[in-house]
Amino acid sequence: MTTFVLRRLAAGIFLLLVISFLTFALLSVPHTDVGRALLGQNASQAAVDARNASLGLDRPMLAQYADWLSHAVRGDLGRSWFTGEDVWSALATRLPVTLSIVVGVTLVTAVLSLLLGVWAAVRGGVVDRLVQVLSVIGYALPGFLVTLVLVLVFAVQLRWFPAIGYIPFTQSPSGWLSTVTLPIAALSVGAVAGVAQQVRGSVADVLERDFVRTLRARGLPPGRILFRHVVRNASAPALTVLGLQFVGLLGGAVLVEQIFGLPGIGSMTVQYTTRGDIPVIMGLVMVSVVGVVVVNLVVDVLVGVPNPKARVA
Repeated sequence: MTTFVLRRLAAGIFLLLVISFLTFALLSVPHTDVGRALLGQNASQAAVDARNASLGLDRPMLAQYADWLSHAVRGDLGRSWFTGEDVWSALATRLPVTLSIVVGVTLVTAVLSLLLGVWAAVRGGVVDRLVQVLSVIGYALPGFLVTLVLVLVFAVQLRWFPAIGYIPFTQSPSGWLSTVTLPIAALSVGAVAGVAQQVRGSVADVLERDFVRTLRARGLPPGRILFRHVVRNASAPALTVLGLQFVGLLGGAVLVEQIFGLPGIGSMTVQYTTRGDIPVIMGLVMVSVVGVVVVNLVVDVLVGVPNPKARVA
């Protein structure tokens, strides 16, 4: 298992380097005059050139990337070109907001998908068809439409939850819960629909295997067979899809944060990307890639623990 984890970590570090280089290369393509954006349209060309030179933009792209990477490996992501704020400080204030949403959606998705998928696979018949129909509907509904309906019904009309804003957990746990409930619900609809179908298919497939018939013939309780043997053997595909959902939520949070006015990394990405603020954008990309690597590593370990064959890949 140690070798397996080390291989995955090495692959994650390689992915981090490749993504950071490609992102930096794309951002370095001339699409906006940063010096002009900082100094204004009335600034002289000499002043603009001097400002770009002070930011290192007059150097070759590879030299700029090497300089950024040398600082990044020491934990220094630089400062925003436009606000002067330390990138780590900016991320530290916004990352908890997005993590509150993404982790909440993942937990809700895991619980509801497991319940619905196992229920559909075990009961079959009308229950199975009902769960499949609901899953297709939930997966097909546009995310922005679900979000707007939730806001109109539960925030505007019923006034059960605030329509916009965010309250930190440290400030008020109940206030925090009220501000993240609707965003979590909005993103959970499609996520539950996708993972529930995978759980249902995996559990139904395992129920047809010979070892399950053998366990039944030995007289083991149905509940023990289901949760100790069937769900365990069916967990690998479901965990993989759940991990992919987590990664996708990092991007899906952009729309939800914009609608609910949440100060997370999604809205931060939109704001700083339009400015061309490379230090902040690189920080955002690195945080996202590290999140992807960590989630994939956790999923691989969870899949590899009960299934030694998975560690060979």
